[in-house]
Amino acid sequence: MRRNWFLRGLKFGLFAILFLAVFTFVVMSLWNWLMPALFGWHVISFWQALGLLILSKILFGGFRGGPQRHWKWRRRMMERWEQMTPEEREKFRNTMRGGCGHFGSPAAEPKA
Repeated sequence: MRRNWFLRGLKFGLFAILFLAVFTFVVMSLWNWLMPALFGWHVISFWQALGLLILSKILFGGFRGGPQRHWKWRRRMMERWEQMTPEEREKFRNTMRGGCGHFGSPAAEPKA
């Protein structure tokens, strides 16, 4: 049983490395095809493309995990929604349709 889990983990690790290598190669190829021709930038190597992927993940994605990080927010919103009266729900819907809350709704404009 324990050996089976080890083999599954090894297989997953190999597929993850293969996926990362292919994805890095695609990024490198696209960069080398587009960036020098469009902007006059230098051609990059495989390792530079991998570094670029890691840097973009750090700057734009972080390492917080997948979609489960939103579950707490959704659960809290669902609990609040269930506690609302029908009038409060309709008011909330109208506010969301306004786009910017009170700033975008005509009701917030001062009456002269």
